[in-house]
Formats: sequence, C-alpha cells, structure tokens
Amino acid sequence: MVLWEIVQDMRKLAALITAAALLHVPVAATPAVAAAAAPGAATVVPVQVTGPPAKRFNLVVMGDGYTEAEQAKFRADVDRHLNVMWSIEPFKSYRNYVNVYRIDIVSGESGVSCDPGLDAPRRTTPLSMGFWGRCNPGSVQRLITMDNAAATRYADMVTGTTSGNRQILALANSGTYGGAGGSYATASGSNSMSALISPHELGHSLGGLQDEYDYYQRGVPGGAYTGGEPGSAHHTLLTEQQMREQRRKWWRWLGEPSESGGLIGRHEGGLYYTSGVWRPSEHSMMKTLGYYYDQVGREVMTQRITAKTAVIQDATPTAAPVGADRVLWVEPMRPVSHSLTTTWSVDGRALPGDRDTLDLRTLGLAPGTHTVTATVADPTGFVRDPAIRAALTGTRTWTVDTALTTPPDGVAVEIVSSTPTDRPVGRTDVVHVETTHPAAEVPRIVWRLDGEQVEQAEGGSAIDLGTLGLTAGAHTLTATAGGRTLTWEVDAELPATAYELSRPLARAGDTYVYNGPFTMRLTGDDDRDGYVVSESRVDGDGWFNYFGWPTSSELPWTFSEQGTVIDSLVYGKLPRGRHTVEYRSIDAAGNIGKAGSFTVTTIAPPPACTRTVTGEHRGPLVVADGVTCLDEARVTGPVTVRAGAALVATGGRITGALSAANPAAVHLLGTGVQGAVTVSGAKELVIVGADLRGAALLTGSTAPILSGTTVKGALACSGNTAVPADLGVPNELSGAGAGQCAKLAHGVKGGAYEAVQHLGE
Repeated sequence: MVLWEIVQDMRKLAALITAAALLHVPVAATPAVAAAAAPGAATVVPVQVTGPPAKRFNLVVMGDGYTEAEQAKFRADVDRHLNVMWSIEPFKSYRNYVNVYRIDIVSGESGVSCDPGLDAPRRTTPLSMGFWGRCNPGSVQRLITMDNAAATRYADMVTGTTSGNRQILALANSGTYGGAGGSYATASGSNSMSALISPHELGHSLGGLQDEYDYYQRGVPGGAYTGGEPGSAHHTLLTEQQMREQRRKWWRWLGEPSESGGLIGRHEGGLYYTSGVWRPSEHSMMKTLGYYYDQVGREVMTQRITAKTAVIQDATPTAAPVGADRVLWVEPMRPVSHSLTTTWSVDGRALPGDRDTLDLRTLGLAPGTHTVTATVADPTGFVRDPAIRAALTGTRTWTVDTALTTPPDGVAVEIVSSTPTDRPVGRTDVVHVETTHPAAEVPRIVWRLDGEQVEQAEGGSAIDLGTLGLTAGAHTLTATAGGRTLTWEVDAELPATAYELSRPLARAGDTYVYNGPFTMRLTGDDDRDGYVVSESRVDGDGWFNYFGWPTSSELPWTFSEQGTVIDSLVYGKLPRGRHTVEYRSIDAAGNIGKAGSFTVTTIAPPPACTRTVTGEHRGPLVVADGVTCLDEARVTGPVTVRAGAALVATGGRITGALSAANPAAVHLLGTGVQGAVTVSGAKELVIVGADLRGAALLTGSTAPILSGTTVKGALACSGNTAVPADLGVPNELSGAGAGQCAKLAHGVKGGAYEAVQHLGE
C-alpha cells in the first residue's frame, strides 16, 4: 500500500475516535467548515522519498509547541533546516540515501517549557519538550530534551521505519539557542543558528561523534583531561608521530587542509576539557557551529549514513545456476555527487568497463560452468579507512552453466524508480533511473538534454551532468525506456551573493579600510524558489555558514578586533591587519555559486577623547595636551598640535593650516583641510578618506598611513620609519609627490560611504 493510501485510511479511522486518543491523524477539513485539530493530532508528510523505507536511512522530523495556526511556521523551519543540511557534506552527496518524513503535530500551547529560563512557564505539549533538560535546575539552559517514548509513538506512524533504520529529529518552537544529541536529536526551530544545530546533533545521534568543546558549562573552563585514550574517533592523547607510527586515529588525514579550515593535526581541547586531550582541527562542526565537518568527522558520518543502506539494492538472483544465454544485472545505490563503480569478472578474469548489466551472450563462454562476479564499490574520497571502504563495497556471484536454457520471462522494459522528478536537479548531479530487468535484454535508456540525445554506455542507467559542461540557465533532461519518459528540470544557474558592509573610512572597488568594528551582511539570491545558504571565509580558512548574527538572523555579522562575547562564546574576532573575505551561496538544487571576495584592512582605532569639539569653532585651535576630538566640527582658523598631544578629526572641515610637531597622534578621518598640512615626528599618523586642499608635508613619523585621500597640492614625505601606506586604497594627488610619497603620485580616490554594497556571482 502506498503512503498516501495509508494516510487516507488513518484519516478515516481518526474520524471514529475521540480527541482524547494518544495519536491520530485529523480528518481533512471540508471546504465549508475547517474543524480545529485537537492537540496531539498528527499528519505524516513525505518530504523526500528516494526508495523503500527498509532500504533507506529514514529521517523523521517532528515539531513540538507548534499550534495549529503555527504549522506553516513549522514547515518553514523544516525547510530551512533541511536546505542547510543538504549543503553540508556528506549529507549533500548522499542525499539520495535518505528518506525524509515530516510529522506535523498540533500543540495546544505555543512554545516549549522553561524557555528561556527555569522561571519561564511549563507548557503542555505533545512531546513535553523543554530547555534545561526539561526544566532540570542541575542541567544547562541550551539542553533541549523531550519525552522519547512520545516521539517514538509519533515516529511509528511512518510505515516501514523502525528504530534501526530511522533517526528522529525534533524541532522546538523556539527562537532560543539549544538542542541535544542522544538516541534522538533535538534543536530549536527558529534560532538564527538552529539550522546548524541539527547537523551538529545528528553528528552525535547518527554519527556517534563527541563534542569538541573545551567546556561543558559555558564560561567555565573544562580543566585537564586525566583519563585514558578516548574511544572517540576524533579525540586522542597520541602525538602526530605516534598516530603515524601506530596507524591509529586520524593518521591518514594528518597535514591535509581541513574542510573546516587550517590543517588537520593535533589541536588541544575537547570532550569538555581544556587541556590534556586533542582533536583533529582548530574548528569543525563539532566544536563551532557554522563550519563543516572536518575530514575525520565526515568519514564517520559517511560510514553511518551508508551503513543504513545496502551498496547493492537488488540483483539477478544468485541462489541457483543461471544459463549463459541471459543478462545479469545489479542495482547499486545512487549518490548525488558521483556514481558507484560496477566491475565484472569471469572465472577471476576482470572484464573491462563499468556497467550495471552484463550480457553473458557476448562472452562466448566455453561449455561448462563458470563463476561470474559483480563488484560494486563507492569511490568516494571521503573515506580512507580500509575497513570503512570495505563496507562501501558489495559483491554478487553467480554460477553460470552453459547447459542451461533460460525460459522466456515475459518481462518488458519499464522504468520503476528514479532520481526524484518533483524538484530541480543541480548542474553537476548524477541522475539515474532504475528499470525492470528482462532476462534476455539489456534495457536501453535514451537520455536527451534539451531535446538532443546524449550518448551513454551500454545499460546507461545514470548520467553525470557534471561532465556535460552545461551553460548557465535552465535545461530539460529526459530519460526514455519502455515507452515511458521521465523529465527533470536542470538548474544550471548558479546562485549569486550580495554583500553589504558598514561605512568604511575609505574604499577602492572591493578594498576597504576600517579602524574599528564593521558589519557584513550576505544575501544569497537564486532564480528559483528555495532556501539559499550563504557562506564566507576569511583568509582561506574554513567556509562558515552565514546565519546573520547569533542573536538575530536579521542582524548583520560584526567583525571586531576582540570579537563579541555572547553567552560566553566569542563571535567575529578579526585580528588587526589586512584580510581577504570570500563569499558564496548554495542554492536549493545544491549548486555552489562562484566565490567573490573583498579585502579589508583594519587599523588601530584612534585614542580616546579627553575633549570633544562639535559644531562651529572660529579662531585658532591649539591642542596642547590630551586628546582633542573634532567630531564633524567646522573649524575656521589654524590648528596647532603640540608635542605629546593628539588630534582626532572625524568628518567636518578645517579652514586653515594644520601643523603638528612631535604629536602623540594625528588622525584625519574623512576630514577636509583647507590649508597646508605639516606633521613631523608623530607616533601615530593616520590620514584616511581626507580631502586636503593644500600641500602636505609628512616627515619623521612612525609608520604613517595615507589612504583614499585627495591632496590638491604637492605631497612630500621624508624621514618616516616606513613609506606611507595606502592600504590598497590609492590616493588622488593633483600636485607632485616627492620623497617617500613619490610613488603615491597617481591613483584614484577611495572616499568614504554610508554603506557599501556589491553583487557578485
């Protein structure tokens, strides 16, 4: 019985039982009267079905604390969680190994218990979910647990799934950060980071991975680990040399660039301990949400996902000898990113080619019996452990007797399953079909792309779109066999990503200068519906999911020199200096957009003000001591900065000459000066985005900065400890450049802007 028939029968049954029943599927509303669903009512919705539940890993996603009026919110939360998961390996490549079922559970109350604190209301919900480990003062706030027995009863509604072939993921109707991973995984549904909590918790529940945190209670160091060698695949006491010598733990990956940034090596901290135990990467998903699994965790997750399926789904029966007048076949599993390889041998002799069928009639077998073996293997680069790779290999062996005659089986070629056709496929996906298997015929599948036939090898049951060099845009792919044609939309249009930065001191193209915190907003855009995942990385480190700001997805990401502490964790720490930030997006079809980049140079902030001048100031201004700040001030008259004093001018204008001899600091930030500028012996000299209408003489200062500035007169620099740096944002000079500033005599002014935006692929 197909799933929709089961759901219809359950709906009929639900009409006969009372609202007090533990579990039921509500009666579908009639057009005239929409009856309210009773609390606890549930509906099973297949989100993605790639094969029979018994032959797949089944992810069952259910919600708690979503009222009937909030079911649309639950659907949106699930969509976001899944699209983020499909952007992360190995879920991305092995998506076809997974069936996804959503269970829409109606709650009588909105929200879950103890959210966000122990003093928050206790709510009556179908799964009894709650923060603080269901309101346990001895727990931690972010731990969301539930009534596992209730979750099991709901999951049992998905026919064909069992505890052995499924994973429950329960989402709480909450915007508070939290989740848990054990037998079942939980996560808050709508926190800015919640879609990253899900794969982290699945790392626990499905992969058996451990936390790489160096604390248990945030803000409280975990102390030193004193136990023996951990059983965890990604924690160790061994040195890198010992790992190599003993061939243990992640020795096969040592020294490689980590998928989550940096190099795979030996990084101290993990298992909730600060010292005495080591992990493979500086940061990965099991330590810092936003990054990918590193190769060690990815290998484990690949093993666990594939172990829920069989490498060979079906094959010609092997129990009895077969005749030499027939076709043998195997049906391998079908990853999205690549094809499994199928090789054949006859009496130990390997046959050339990679195909899922073997026509014995073409072999000219000598009279007698022969042994034919098909070996299906997954060539993924995600696995290096031979034991795991062996589990990704399957064989079938037949005895072929040339004296046997295969009787007609009357089987006609017919398509029986395929890559789902109800959603677009990506431009590099491997698309497949499965057919019936007549004993005397190799099924012929005709593939066409935009109406043109694509040549495939014998038994070409799959086509790798990545080899076709598709042009950008939409394409139509068809497969025809046995009189039936399937059609897929191919989304070959890459998503675009826009970035927006807060106001810089100066800018030239995609190069920016800041002297303090700045914000970055990424916006992914695609030509089709579906959640778009955006990412960024800094200086070639790991790609990091852009989820906005931890406190709200509506707020942009903030970079600062010390970072921002939120709930005892540091976000957005960016050391002072020059950095390259790359950005890209991944669309719902799995297409990864071309990465764009911008360059940011952060410099020291100005000294703190001891005196601030705003508005109009007429007459001479002498800065004798301390730090005088001109904040959008308009000074008419000369400005003099004496030895040891500091001037910080932000915006505004000085109509008169500016002179400073041995000052502690001079910062001209977006300021106009109508007169000569003479600065000598400054310990700090920063002129960025300024407009100097007279000549400028800069001498004897320490590492001066002259960036994105217009100088209408001559510019002479000498005796400075370094040539004045433009930080990648050229200056515009009308007069001659002399001395150390000779090379700054040409360029285009950068200038400052309220906000800067850029749209790239």
